[in-house]
Formats: sequence, C-alpha cells, structure tokens
Amino acid sequence: MEKRRLDGQGLAILLGISLLLAVNQVVVKLTNQGLQPVFFAGLRSALAVPFVAGWMIWRGKPPRYTPGTLLPGLLIGAVFALEFLCLFVALDLTTISRAVIIFYSMPVWLGLAAHFGLPGERLSPLRGVGLVLAFAGTAWAILDRTGSGGQGSLAGDLFALGGAIGWAATAFLARRPRLAAVGPETQLLWMVAVSAPLLLIISPAFGPLIREIRPEHWLLLVLQAAVVVAGGFITWLWLLSRYSAATVASFSFLTPVLSLLFGWALMGEHLGPSILGSAALVAAGIILVNRRT
Repeated sequence: MEKRRLDGQGLAILLGISLLLAVNQVVVKLTNQGLQPVFFAGLRSALAVPFVAGWMIWRGKPPRYTPGTLLPGLLIGAVFALEFLCLFVALDLTTISRAVIIFYSMPVWLGLAAHFGLPGERLSPLRGVGLVLAFAGTAWAILDRTGSGGQGSLAGDLFALGGAIGWAATAFLARRPRLAAVGPETQLLWMVAVSAPLLLIISPAFGPLIREIRPEHWLLLVLQAAVVVAGGFITWLWLLSRYSAATVASFSFLTPVLSLLFGWALMGEHLGPSILGSAALVAAGIILVNRRT
C-alpha cells in the first residue's frame, strides 16, 4: 500500500540513492571520455538486462509477460532511451553542475503531469509556487552563460532539459495502472530491454563509438549496469511505488546539491553566483512541491 509520508526506512534509502546518483554524474562524465555517450547508454542498458533478470529470478519473481502491458512497456522503454540519450549527451557537452540543476528540475514536469493524470496528485497553491520557483531556477541556469566560467554549452543545457522531461515521463508512466501493477523490477526490465537496441541503433549518428578507451572505462560501464541501473533504479522505482510521486521526486533535491560539490571537488568545475542561485531556486521549489498544505 502506498504511503504518503516518508518513514525512517524511506528516508535512509532516499539518502543513499541521492548519494549514489550524485556520484553517478561524475562516473558518466569520466566514462564519456572513452565511449561515445549514446553508445555508452545503449551498452549500459544491454548489460543491465541480465543483471535485472537475474535479480528477479533470485527474488523468486522470474520475468513473465503480463497481458495488456506490451504497449505501455514499449512506450516506457522508448522514453527511458530518450531520457538517457539526453542526459549522457548533456554531461558530454556541458558541466556536471549545469546538467544536474536542469536535469533535477524533473519534479516541475512530473508535478504538472501528475496534476492532470494521477489520482490524488493535484497541485495546491503552495506547490504551484514551488513549481514556479523551480522553473525559474531552471530557466536561469539555461539562460545565464557566465555562471559556469565558460565551461558549459547551450546545447548541453537543452539536452539536460530533455532528459528532465524524459525522466518525468518515465516516472509518470511507471505510476499508471497497467505498469504500476507489475512492480518496479518488471518496469525496469521493460526499460532496459527496449532502450538498449534503440540506443545502439541510433548511436552511430552521434559520432565514433569508441574514443580514448582505457580499461577503467569498461569497469565503470559494468558498475553502471550492475550498481546504478540494476540496484539504484530498482530501488528508486520501488520507492516510487511505495510513496507518492511528488515525495520521491522532490526529495531528489539532495542529488544536485551533492553533484555540485562533487563536480567542484573532483572535476574542478567553476561554481559562480548564478549557478548557486539557480540551484537554490530549484531546491526551494521542489521542497515546496513536496508540501501537501
């Protein structure tokens, strides 16, 4: 049964997922140095299929087809492919700090979609203010070209925005009755099984598939498939099935904050006042989105 408020278990798991996803932005940017981003995303999905299926078998829930889920499954897989095409390309073209601020505006788009399409998820006036603040922060990050010390790019920012909208669409579809009934593991199996061929087929359009590849890039690819996708995404989808969409999405404000710190500390990225200001607006906005009164 879905819960509306976070308990101690949910809080602890969300904190862990936030840390994992924050580190993941650095891992993706590093792996992009050896593998073209869309090819990397496709390989990651392909490798994740046996990990997810193996997890399901180990849990006593072997993969099986549920009648009526073919079209929703294909759709969520296609949207998942679009989400990570955009995110991986964004992290290749712009800074971690800019990409995560824009990408984690996802609650703006999910809140709007949930207001019209998910029972019990209608926006209150206060949550509406939160959406406006988060939208303003996202627009500020995109329109200001000086906050990252010249390290970002408009194309990368727009890809990050596409990723945010794709992530919101994935979360929205996962909450719809047909897919919500099959559980998070089956949802994720649809996502990786459908996205892998789509991404691999279109990847040559984005340039050479192999860059300056080193052994650590292959290791990071496997860790992405096993830990981030099979572990982190199943857990995130489980949280989404247990708590309200707005609660799970809005709590993710911690990830861009941590990603900003990792980008600055590990990648030497510049954090100007406008980047910090836009991040503060997005964080404040999604905190308000999480309020119920």
